Amino acid sequence: MDTTVPVPNAPGVLPRAEWVKTLPQTIVASCVLLLDDEDRILLLRYARGLPAAGLWGLPGGMLDQGEDPVGAARRELHEETGIALEQDLRFLGYDHRADVLETGPVIDFYFHGGRLPAGQPVRRSSEHDHHGFFALADLESTPLATGLPTLTALLTAARTGTVVCLREGLPG
Repeated sequence: MDTTVPVPNAPGVLPRAEWVKTLPQTIVASCVLLLDDEDRILLLRYARGLPAAGLWGLPGGMLDQGEDPVGAARRELHEETGIALEQDLRFLGYDHRADVLETGPVIDFYFHGGRLPAGQPVRRSSEHDHHGFFALADLESTPLATGLPTLTALLTAARTGTVVCLREGLPG
């Protein structure tokens, strides 16, 4: 026996396409952690005129329409450094940040690209004006786009074969 009671003037259910437009929008990005033979991290410095000018961060960027996080990580790494990795990227973790530069929420996916051979050339894009390999201890006074707690957690995950879930750049 049906016991539902009709509700007069109840709002209708939105068609799926319209309902989806009401959901929060989140930017998705992918970054690659690359190490040299001394366990130093490859970082790029953002060039003048960019929102993060002068800050150092991992190679990476936003996904293109229809792109998956691994594909975006490979593409961004190649665009920003000229490096095309042959091996698989290992998932290291993610970071959810509630608001980045007043654009709303961002989810960053992080992948480990392994170790670069000594002498591997880095061909920077115009987006960056400098690059270098850094030990964590060298970064305490360095202006970072990817924070030191994030880099520490990612390096630990890369060394131990684990995955890290971050919130606002911090293990949570």
